Amino acid sequence: MNDTQDRPGPAPAANPQWGGRFAAGPAAVMREINASIGFDRKLWRQDIAGSRAHAAMLARTGIIAAADADAIAGGLDAIAAEIEAGRFAFDEALEDIHMNIEARLALRIGEAGKRLHTARSRNDQVATDFRLWVRDAIDGLTAQVTDVMRAFAARAAEHAADPMPGFTHLQTAQPVTFGHHLLAYVEMLARDRGRLDDCRRRLNESPLGAAALAGTSFPIDRDMTATALGFDRPAANSLDAVSDRDFALEFLAAAAISAMHLSRFAEEVVIWCSAPYRFIRLSDAFTTGSSIMPQKRNPDAAELVRAKTGRITGALVGLLTVMKGLPLAYAKDMQEDKEGVFDAAAAWALALAATAGMVRDLTADTARMRALAGSGFATATDLADWLVRVLHLPFRDAHHVTGRIVALAEAKGVDLAGLSLADMQEVEPRITAAVFAVLSVEASVASRISFGGTAPANVAAAAARWIAALA
Repeated sequence: MNDTQDRPGPAPAANPQWGGRFAAGPAAVMREINASIGFDRKLWRQDIAGSRAHAAMLARTGIIAAADADAIAGGLDAIAAEIEAGRFAFDEALEDIHMNIEARLALRIGEAGKRLHTARSRNDQVATDFRLWVRDAIDGLTAQVTDVMRAFAARAAEHAADPMPGFTHLQTAQPVTFGHHLLAYVEMLARDRGRLDDCRRRLNESPLGAAALAGTSFPIDRDMTATALGFDRPAANSLDAVSDRDFALEFLAAAAISAMHLSRFAEEVVIWCSAPYRFIRLSDAFTTGSSIMPQKRNPDAAELVRAKTGRITGALVGLLTVMKGLPLAYAKDMQEDKEGVFDAAAAWALALAATAGMVRDLTADTARMRALAGSGFATATDLADWLVRVLHLPFRDAHHVTGRIVALAEAKGVDLAGLSLADMQEVEPRITAAVFAVLSVEASVASRISFGGTAPANVAAAAARWIAALA
């Protein structure tokens, strides 16, 4: 996608190096590697929008006649209708979406169509189209992220007081509530949405009018085209305008981070659905069976969400690698900027939709979660805190005493609440029967009243705030 022209010359001899696919020789290889219409046709709406704005500006500034601009607008409308209806014949020989539309325009309206490319280059044209496409993608994905947040917040409100094991190192740590756990993903997704907002704000500058790299000698009005296309302003430097792909990289970075968040939840779904855990169940809508084991219910939706992360992260690394050694301004390497972005956007959208569906679909086994919430001596920290609060032990001493009591309980094969008062007093004689009030799962979660803590009242209030904010 640049303004180089194919130069006429003798047809090259066939070269067996290219194999049977390219019997015509190197010229066929060049055509194959050079053409982008196979994927950049996705930009047709943005390309037509940019051309409409450019033609109107050319007429307003007197660079082309108003009648020509009207003919261009009508021709572009007709081409849009053809593409929308699937009647447009894309031609690989024309390389890209820009030349395909421009050639079709000239066929439809004649000489006026050839005036459209005045004062612009395919370099600023593709940069504009791609920014518009990414901006549209951001708007759609922001809505999807918000929908997933709503799903998590609604289920969090439902399970604000239901205890489950909280983990560190995937080992039982302290009891939390299932609602609190779900709200953690609302916070992650809120940051994802913020990154999309930031990316959209930074990309919203118009490259149109930067031409090939140096601007143009025509008296164009870049503010007019920027406004017409919904940009905040024209890009300030023509070299940067045509060669910048930070907006695509930032979009992919936001996508990769969000996909990682979705993958973390997907991994938890896989674990929670497994027989040793049995925390949740997904319906037939989000699971599949086995071709040989009739008892199986596989959480394939979660596994595929987890896998999409690799594609999205790969797209980010791929584009970073493409851009890392490019001198200013445009280079044909940048043709490789789009496929990864298109694929990542589609994969992210699908992962978001699947995640929202699973969150709304899952059935939590709250009794099972509650039974395991106190396992692994999960209330040991509550015991240590009681020793500090009531017996005024320094925390490090309380930690040591609690460790000895845990070891005693482990040796007796009981949890902390299963020890007798006499057992505990063997370790610390000043312990009283009041300690048992803090050793239950319910007492543990209820005590975590600090801001952001797992106390059910905290969780219910936080869920309500998010539901209201996302309404």
